[in-house]
Amino acid sequence: MSQHNEPKRIAAIMLSWLDLELISCTVIQGLWAGYGHICAITAKPVANSASEKWHRLSKAQGNDKDSAIRLVLKIVHPPTKTGDEGHLRKMFSYEVEQYFYDEVAPRLASSIPVAQCFASTRSMRQKAIDDGIDHVMATLLNDLRPEFPVAGEKRAILSSNQVYAALAWLAKFHSSSWAHLPQDLSDFLLPPLEEAARRQKDDKCGGTNLWLNGGYTYLATRQEEYKLLAHDHFSEWSDIFCSSVDGLPSLGEAAADFLIPRGRHFETYIHGDVKSENLFSTESGDDVVFFDFQYAGIGLGVCDLAKLFTCSVPLSLLTSYKPIPSSLKMDENEMILLKHYWSILMSNRPRRDMPAYNWDDFLRHWETALVDWCRFQASWGFWGNTEWLEARVRFITQDADWKDWLQRQQRIASN
Repeated sequence: MSQHNEPKRIAAIMLSWLDLELISCTVIQGLWAGYGHICAITAKPVANSASEKWHRLSKAQGNDKDSAIRLVLKIVHPPTKTGDEGHLRKMFSYEVEQYFYDEVAPRLASSIPVAQCFASTRSMRQKAIDDGIDHVMATLLNDLRPEFPVAGEKRAILSSNQVYAALAWLAKFHSSSWAHLPQDLSDFLLPPLEEAARRQKDDKCGGTNLWLNGGYTYLATRQEEYKLLAHDHFSEWSDIFCSSVDGLPSLGEAAADFLIPRGRHFETYIHGDVKSENLFSTESGDDVVFFDFQYAGIGLGVCDLAKLFTCSVPLSLLTSYKPIPSSLKMDENEMILLKHYWSILMSNRPRRDMPAYNWDDFLRHWETALVDWCRFQASWGFWGNTEWLEARVRFITQDADWKDWLQRQQRIASN
């Protein structure tokens, strides 16, 4: 069957599992590097259907019995199969996303808008095999656009309303996950090459969950870029992040080590790829919803904030300095955003008897997340509010109090 007709065939088959029939299937976007497609779907109940399957869809969208149902179908069908780290990262990330929509999203607090999954080749594996579509990873979701019609654009700056709404969504998402984080982390996915080696050794012991370390920029999965930075003698960041004295970890390594999840009370599920193009908002910008959970996993919520602040927040909301000095202490603008997030995070804790996540610790974690994010950008390429980011990280890495704190964390982790 031609590539043009394949999405329609897959859509029709998956809709049949819900007693729905296809009205239209339109490819609206290709996945990165030709790994598949995202399609807009309209469907309707099959004739004389009394099934509750489609009622769940209809109710979610406020439709009456005769209205068309709007859905989104994400189909992953990679062009090649190789063992390189980039390919493995992509393929595992699509597994993670299916797991998120199948298992995690339904458990989130009702105050957190997120797409609902109504069928996937993961949750309905036997049906996919029986119908001959088990060669793809496909996920059928409700369409978020009727309620959130404004799509974020690639590398775009959000409005002030959207920024505050995004911080509120992230704070609620992070705090909600505290109710569901398991004690046993063995089912979570390791960094791509390690996960592939684990599965090759025993195909029954691979991860079947989110990433153990959410995101795709952490040091364990960016060793090649780090080595290149270490040998880049023209970059100031080579010395700052990569220099080691007496065999001790460099600042870049120490910051990355602190952020590795290890079951601490302040760790949460994180989105892992927070940026403008991964959200929709209302017309006013007062509410947002995030999507694209390929890099969801365990981490510190501040890691989501570091990318958001650098890539999608207006510079005027981060600092009042014009021009930005080469080394920048946190000013009131940045503090206001962080307090907005932190206050919502604390007020939405699922249990009031949870260990405290005090403000001073939160700020140290925030500084460390900025250092780690800058390390990735310095080794991969800068974009966004880079002047602000570099100025902030110069200040942090020159701060004796922060460096003493980081050394104490290393001693605690080694004991």
